[in-house]
Amino acid sequence: MATMADVARSAGVSVATVSHVLNGTRPVLPHTRQAVLAAMDELGYTPNTLARSLVTSRTRSIGLAVSAISNPYFTEILQGVEAAALEQGYSLLIADPHDDPVHERKVVQLLHERRVDGMIVAPSADPRELLAYLGRHKVPAVLLDRVVDSPADGSQRFDQVCADSAEPVARLVTHLAGLGHRRIALIAGLPGLSTTGERLTGYRDGLAAAGLAHDEHLVVHGDSDSAGAERATAALLSLAAPPTALVTANNAMTIGALRALRDRGLSVPDDIALCCFDDFAWADLFSPRLTAIAQPSRDIGAEAVRVLLDRLASPDRPARTVGLPCAFVHRTSCGCAEQPRGSGKPEGAAEPLTSASPEQPLTSVKGTVS
Repeated sequence: MATMADVARSAGVSVATVSHVLNGTRPVLPHTRQAVLAAMDELGYTPNTLARSLVTSRTRSIGLAVSAISNPYFTEILQGVEAAALEQGYSLLIADPHDDPVHERKVVQLLHERRVDGMIVAPSADPRELLAYLGRHKVPAVLLDRVVDSPADGSQRFDQVCADSAEPVARLVTHLAGLGHRRIALIAGLPGLSTTGERLTGYRDGLAAAGLAHDEHLVVHGDSDSAGAERATAALLSLAAPPTALVTANNAMTIGALRALRDRGLSVPDDIALCCFDDFAWADLFSPRLTAIAQPSRDIGAEAVRVLLDRLASPDRPARTVGLPCAFVHRTSCGCAEQPRGSGKPEGAAEPLTSASPEQPLTSVKGTVS
């Protein structure tokens, strides 16, 4: 196996220069750096990562703690994190906190003990122990997807990367209201999550913009999973005046809602309209095809890596929150007709969401729904 000394002899430089090229510990002239890299390639030299970490106090690894890795949304975030990390020469250590504050604290400690250079974490509904650990040990960290409130003094302790949740849900509600719906229900996520709160806010904002009263009976928590959403949908359908339209607050709950509707012999959108937060690969394969809010999942993951590396490079800079825009993907589960071929805009095309006023009411394709 080739050694650093072999590389140095082949490139005509010192072992120290080879070390500087490998570890980035001192600037090296471009032609010298290229000679070292060429020698490494010719000799098949593989750097000793453990030895390098002793020199630099860095392992060039990132810890990623996200729950429900099987969820397509987090899977796409993981892909974005992995691609961005690999591009910068970092490896990943991945753990699933299972949305449990106690387990979350344990897996973050385990990642820290593996000496990762920094962490990307999607916090649980009660992240107090997590934040206390990260703060106490001064772990460079980026909070992903689910943000935490800043202290009363306005200071922010951790960098955060997320997608906007409130405005997109308001867009779904005003769209359904424009189709004539007056009883629009929300299947909300796990209480305590910031995303759940933001989507509840968007739901209320959408009702207000459409001139509809808020009915607390039309909001049921599906706890962010399929089984919970199935129970929530059943509860909504059992109301004396059930909803005529549903908004589901994530992709797992969309599946649960569809299962509950199927079990009761209800058709979407003929019996009840459906819009969902989170687009996913097979949303266009359902019949009808699902009108959805698409989050920039891979971009969220990649941005989290960039923000973390910025933090590693400048540990003392102020913390920041980066919000990425979502897109409205208009299909047919809301009750709108298929776009005719050749109409200029393909069905299912994503429309960017802006902070402009809510969309104007649309002409109902089925008439007024009471």
